[in-house]
Amino acid sequence: MLSIAVWKFTSCDGCQLTLLDCEDELLPLTRQVKFAHFAEMTSVSEPGPYDISIVEGSVTTSAEAERIQRVREQSTVLVVVGACATSGGIQALRNFADVEEFRSVVYARPDHIETLATSTAIAEHVKVDYELRGCPIDKGQLLEVLTALMAGRAPDLPDTSVCTECKRRGLTCVMVAHGTPCLGPVTHAGCGALCPAVNRGCYGCFGPMKQPNVPALIPLLRRSGMGDDELHLVFSTFNTAAEWT
Repeated sequence: MLSIAVWKFTSCDGCQLTLLDCEDELLPLTRQVKFAHFAEMTSVSEPGPYDISIVEGSVTTSAEAERIQRVREQSTVLVVVGACATSGGIQALRNFADVEEFRSVVYARPDHIETLATSTAIAEHVKVDYELRGCPIDKGQLLEVLTALMAGRAPDLPDTSVCTECKRRGLTCVMVAHGTPCLGPVTHAGCGALCPAVNRGCYGCFGPMKQPNVPALIPLLRRSGMGDDELHLVFSTFNTAAEWT
């Protein structure tokens, strides 16, 4: 029986909730896996080592930088989930500003807050075996990773853009047909083209695809009505610290 540990770092818990949302699918899995540590689900916590560790969240404190090292040492396979764990998350906006100023403005007693000047992805601290993108992650991708590891095979994860998912679903391109700004051509696949399916442009919550051609997309976004401020904002959300160019 495989032992699984689920760990939270700096995050909103949304990706852990995606795992809990797999209620029907998790029931059969419980006969083959054991959740040794999962604070969102149970107060029971068993010591490692663990066959699989699932990590949500970014590293934003010195304590987290130390803790992720211990998690890696105890884990045969390390899977990081969500935009926070894969790129630093929206909290990585601090990377481009003065975190001391933020701390003094936001907190009544800033002297009680211990934090790093940056929010960084898990892969910047330890070796990561698999990454699941998104804010939050896709339920199907998570189940694919778990069932693949249980079967002893490599997970089948996409490495293309959201545009390919639009094509597979037979969706009309919102940018071509309606002039709607869309980051689909440069965004990593995995969501199933959720936003284009309801005539919304992709806003990049799965982060940049491999070798995204952002310079080629910028003129199209401008043609769709986006100015400099809008272009800056659209790339400064869930994956602001990711390498879009």
